[in-house]
Amino acid sequence: MKNKENNFAFIDSQNVYKGIQSLGWALDWVRFRVYLAEKYKVKTAYLFIGFIPEHNDLYDELQKAGFVLKFKPVLPDGRGGVKGNIDADLVLQAMIDYPSYDKAILVTSDGDFYSLARYLYDNKKLGAILSPHIKTCSSLLRKSARERMFYMDTLKHKIGKRKSTA
Repeated sequence: MKNKENNFAFIDSQNVYKGIQSLGWALDWVRFRVYLAEKYKVKTAYLFIGFIPEHNDLYDELQKAGFVLKFKPVLPDGRGGVKGNIDADLVLQAMIDYPSYDKAILVTSDGDFYSLARYLYDNKKLGAILSPHIKTCSSLLRKSARERMFYMDTLKHKIGKRKSTA
């Protein structure tokens, strides 16, 4: 019966990328997509990401791995980088698709998703929240998800990039 689950993942790509990077390792997005499918029965995995034309090869690889990319235009952040705030887009997509999935898997540490997490939890639609690390995870998220809160820092062997032997 578990194989019949139709779960969706909603991934804050920048939050996850930076969170894992702060742990000193790199996420293998292909392995992560497989992990989501096997562990959480994720059929649709939305990856919310800022659009930078020079990264088209990366976007192609992510799509080949099975992610549905949801792009947001980026703006200068004032520190030489760019910012593509995806929070509203992620919440909106989670609510548009609400009738279509059994459980939502949120992948973020950002406390801005507290209200969404709480709503999903209260309505028995929250499968899990995956945060890169407890130290960087918002206490609001931990509070809203309770026993559905999990951390990616212990998953390096499953979802981390492997060193090339070449």
